[in-house]
Amino acid sequence: MRVAVCQLNARDDRAANLRVARGLLHQAAASGAELAVLPEYVDYLGPAAGAPKPESVDGEFGAFFADAARELGIWVHAGSFHETGPDAEHTYNTSLLFQPDGSLAATYRKIHLYDVEIPGRVSYQESRTVAPGSELVVATVGDLRLGLTICYDLRFPELYRGLAVAGANVLVVPAAFMMHTGRDHWEVLLRARAIENQCYVLAAGQIGDHDPGRTCYGRSMIVDPWGTVLAQAPDVAGVTVADLDLDRLSTIRAELPSLANRRLTSS
Repeated sequence: MRVAVCQLNARDDRAANLRVARGLLHQAAASGAELAVLPEYVDYLGPAAGAPKPESVDGEFGAFFADAARELGIWVHAGSFHETGPDAEHTYNTSLLFQPDGSLAATYRKIHLYDVEIPGRVSYQESRTVAPGSELVVATVGDLRLGLTICYDLRFPELYRGLAVAGANVLVVPAAFMMHTGRDHWEVLLRARAIENQCYVLAAGQIGDHDPGRTCYGRSMIVDPWGTVLAQAPDVAGVTVADLDLDRLSTIRAELPSLANRRLTSS
């Protein structure tokens, strides 16, 4: 299957962000991609005061990308958005996956929240306004089995091993990965998750500056189960495509059966 990762620079204009995202999905479909993945918070990255109100899964955000999937006839992973949460103070950071007929195939709520304090560089407490999800999600897309994750999840290998054990052969990572950590960790972590779980990895990132004072690393990429980067986006908004070969995945898992050979399992 040909897949695409879409990279963009979402700002504080939701309507403009959605127009750009729709254009990238059109480019992905025109390139022959059957599945396209958008970044975390694809509809808005800007000051909290101007953020759109959280919505249900079937709200305007969901309807927009359901329509895009149906019109283009492709699978659309709509990055993530602020879903209505468990209480008035918290939302969920939620990914939606749509089938080519526009129907909702899967919903994933980000489990690991970005609570980080690096003196003089970053102070961010996602848990102040976002509630964590609790469920692993694996979705069937043709012959692919997508394990769904979001951004900071990438630092928690037990989540990805759980997805692989549950049958995932492709791991999806929509992200808004910060520049100061992305330069050193983004590619290393993506390739590690691919190698240790013998899965393809599709990582779609935000790129560039976002108010207030946030810069995202970009470098969206597609990694094969051997850890080889099949395609990587340049430092601009755009679409990057690659073809996934499940025969190659099967060969890698047969010749170096690390998943089958594992001895330790979680209790």
